[in-house]
Amino acid sequence: MKIRFLGTGAADWSPERRDHGDEYRGNASALINDTILIDPGPTVPYALEKFGIAPESIKYIINTHKHKDHFNSDTLTFLESKGARFIEFDDEIILEDVKIKASTGHHRVPTKHYLFDDGESKIYYALDSAWLLYDEVQMIIDTAPVDLIVLDCTVGHQDGDYRIFEHNNINMVIEMKKTLKEHIKRFCISHMSCGLHDDHDIICRDLEPYGIEVAYDGLEISLND
Repeated sequence: MKIRFLGTGAADWSPERRDHGDEYRGNASALINDTILIDPGPTVPYALEKFGIAPESIKYIINTHKHKDHFNSDTLTFLESKGARFIEFDDEIILEDVKIKASTGHHRVPTKHYLFDDGESKIYYALDSAWLLYDEVQMIIDTAPVDLIVLDCTVGHQDGDYRIFEHNNINMVIEMKKTLKEHIKRFCISHMSCGLHDDHDIICRDLEPYGIEVAYDGLEISLND
């Protein structure tokens, strides 16, 4: 199984910020095995064009929550016109030979996190969220090993920021890595705020000692190679 990040930024990475050049992050979105899209946000069409991905290759669309950086009706209409199907479910479904299990995330609005399992590897996609809920942690332990977890890291290094009640900061991610490292092989962060993070290389430098990867737009991680 593989995941490709189409966007790794939080809501403040609007399309108007593309003048940031290589540091630009589209709104958080990802592809599983090139065919299952997580979150039809407003910057998805731009990402598909930038990375040379045919919209017709997307067969299914699932959504974590309805915040505008994760769900855009124009993007959904565009992809549906290319043949994609928008799927909503509460428990478990199989798409393209991948079993997908939905869990509840800790966020200000109803939010779903997804465990993808193709029988050879497992990916847990946990955006947006502050921490992981107890039931999620128990599910991870029960299904371990999980090959890759993608965690919200909106807040960066800021202390005393009220957004920690619905998003993670770097210290929260580090604590989860320390706690779950026996059950999860690789940890990766996404959903970084433009105003709360340093440049990509600095984030990587800060997290390298903890073995935590930092996603960037266009990054592809293959787990079955």
